[in-house]
Amino acid sequence: MNAAKIAYRPVGLALGAVSGMLAGMAFKQAWKLIEGEGDAPDATDEDRSWQEILTAAAIQGAIFAVVKAAVDRSGAVATRRVTGTWPG
Repeated sequence: MNAAKIAYRPVGLALGAVSGMLAGMAFKQAWKLIEGEGDAPDATDEDRSWQEILTAAAIQGAIFAVVKAAVDRSGAVATRRVTGTWPG
């Protein structure tokens, strides 16, 4: 592993935490638009249907994946601009 990858590791961890928070906020807003409710169902919500729980999980997973990819890619691009090397 080269020095740029090692140096990028803490930045990547911080970006991962930020992307998780951003994705959580985005999912809450998306769920409000879709269902008109404040809280998405948990897998153990007895009063929710399988369809509703699995739909919420699929939407949440898609949002998390897109936000994480966007934040990771932005971090890598910014690192290349600053250091001249690609971190990945």
